[in-house]
Amino acid sequence: MKFGVVSEEEILEGRTTDIYFLRTEEILRAKGVNPVVVAEVSTTKGGWAVLAGLEDVAHLLEGKEVNVYAMPEGTIFFPYEPVLQIEGRYLEFARYETPLLGFLCHESGIATKAARIKLLAGDVPVISFGTRRQHPAIAAMIERCAYVGGMDGVSCVAGAERIGINATGTMPHSLIICFGEGRQEEAWKAFDEVIPHDVPRICLCDTYCDEKEEAIAAAKALGDSLHAVRLDTPSTRRGDFRRIIEEVRWELDIRGYKDVGIFVSGGIDEAEILALKDIVAGFGIGTSVANARCIDFALDIVEREGKPCAKRGKRGGKKQVYRRGGTIEEGRDLVTLAGGGEGEDMEPLLKPMLIDGEIVAEFPFSIEDARQRVKDQLRRLRVRQ
Repeated sequence: MKFGVVSEEEILEGRTTDIYFLRTEEILRAKGVNPVVVAEVSTTKGGWAVLAGLEDVAHLLEGKEVNVYAMPEGTIFFPYEPVLQIEGRYLEFARYETPLLGFLCHESGIATKAARIKLLAGDVPVISFGTRRQHPAIAAMIERCAYVGGMDGVSCVAGAERIGINATGTMPHSLIICFGEGRQEEAWKAFDEVIPHDVPRICLCDTYCDEKEEAIAAAKALGDSLHAVRLDTPSTRRGDFRRIIEEVRWELDIRGYKDVGIFVSGGIDEAEILALKDIVAGFGIGTSVANARCIDFALDIVEREGKPCAKRGKRGGKKQVYRRGGTIEEGRDLVTLAGGGEGEDMEPLLKPMLIDGEIVAEFPFSIEDARQRVKDQLRRLRVRQ
């Protein structure tokens, strides 16, 4: 293989596991030990998070003699809540713990960061620009999770195709530079002439000159067709970024270009969202979402041959998570032993995903459903200060 990636076949064969699982398999088979267990995936760290990666897990375990229960894709969950359970003989899934956690930890981390960004941005559009910050083999996964988490668009072509939307983007500095210094106006006009008119005209305005100067020039060059200017000013030249944006806004306004928005990118994270969302028309978010910290899930056996068991720090027994209607808040969900009953206003969150190794048709994997689930829950979310 030309690139440093692992094939689907190797993942499905369990070759991406940690060696101690293969050694465990060897020992258990040699000694004739293979108990029926229940294993649960949960985290003990952080605050609220968004669950993602379930479709990959379903394909990983498909065909194994296991039952799997999980919260639906896009569910907001909290520490100590099991988000996924596996029932079956341990050797059916032992070697798949590593890739299973890899799917859930990585994908949930990206979806969670995207949701946090969108929650802060409110109605201001946020676009995922971050696939260049990760290995290209996982570009589609990054964009899918960013979109599920609430990003309003994605820039990667392959990622957008997998989602079923059009890719979103403006223009790179390389376009301006290829035309040459002093010829920015030609580059902007060429974009306007060549690119289909359903693509918004957003001109990059910080390549050679002061942002204010280039923004005014772009507005004059494209006139009514200009949708926005983009500022991607490097941090080494940025100073007080808000003051730069305010200056550009002022100069555009006094010249009659009040409808021209200002789109910003480059090192944008939560602090920048809060500081700038009242004055910009959109954000391009790269590293902070694509390189989001993973959710630190662990998989633990909690039941052996029908009897509760767990290592220290974990609670034994197969469980169910119930959510009360109304507000979503840490501490409001009820975690009980499975079959413990529920109140009239409580919904069980763990639902059948695989039964006897077959994917349950009714389990919600839809990207759009997951995205809407995140949006609905964010509106109900109450975060403790």
